[in-house]
Amino acid sequence: MTAEMLSQKTGAIGWMTFSNPTKRNAMSLEMWGALEAILDDFQADDAIRVVVMQGAGDKAFVSGADISQFEKQRDSAEKAAAYGAISDSARLKLNRFDKPLIALIRGFCMGGGLGIAMAADLRFAAEDSRFGIPAANLGAAYSSDSLRRLVNLVGPSAAKDILFSARRLDAAEALRIGLVSRVLPGEALEQEVRDYAMLLAEKAPLSLRASKAIVNELMKPESEQDGAMMRGHVATCFDSADYTEGRRAFMEKRKPVFTGR
Repeated sequence: MTAEMLSQKTGAIGWMTFSNPTKRNAMSLEMWGALEAILDDFQADDAIRVVVMQGAGDKAFVSGADISQFEKQRDSAEKAAAYGAISDSARLKLNRFDKPLIALIRGFCMGGGLGIAMAADLRFAAEDSRFGIPAANLGAAYSSDSLRRLVNLVGPSAAKDILFSARRLDAAEALRIGLVSRVLPGEALEQEVRDYAMLLAEKAPLSLRASKAIVNELMKPESEQDGAMMRGHVATCFDSADYTEGRRAFMEKRKPVFTGR
């Protein structure tokens, strides 16, 4: 763990905070390693039903990579490969996390930070948030995985505009093109996210897991989709105790109590 990555559990919600505010929460190598450890902990804890990611303070969600580390940690092919192995492993963990994942976004959400936010299932943003991918200003290119998420969210034309121009989008435009799910006044944002997360925490965990897995799979080309996996999720839900509980609660006109089994 590192002081730059904070983890907290409040009831059924896990909170993960990127806490490098002097650098607008830019991702250091240590933060990538801690991110993976935090997600492992949340994944293993059945009491945690929903996870929220946020940046410390109101200046940024994550502004990108901590470029100040590159001089020492990516100054050779060998070191760059070692750095990439750690960050890629954390990104894979983020992409494979099977519980609902919400990004709470304040301030700047740029480059790799936007890539992290796009790995969430939903993005709730403050009205003063700003988004962008500055690759064209740096002579860089982003991975196909990140760009696939961008295209799936906003479509190819808007994705090319974001990439070609490297401009910053305000929250209203981000909402209009589908980059974020909701935009709220900054003072109302955290409570709205908390209320929504609690709403999800009351739902059937196996059903949410199935929905997430199947929707993500449907984003792939049809020839690459794992039909057996999708059918397996459906069967698991219908064979579960939660399905029995849901039916009984409906008939008895009461609120169901789901256990994830």
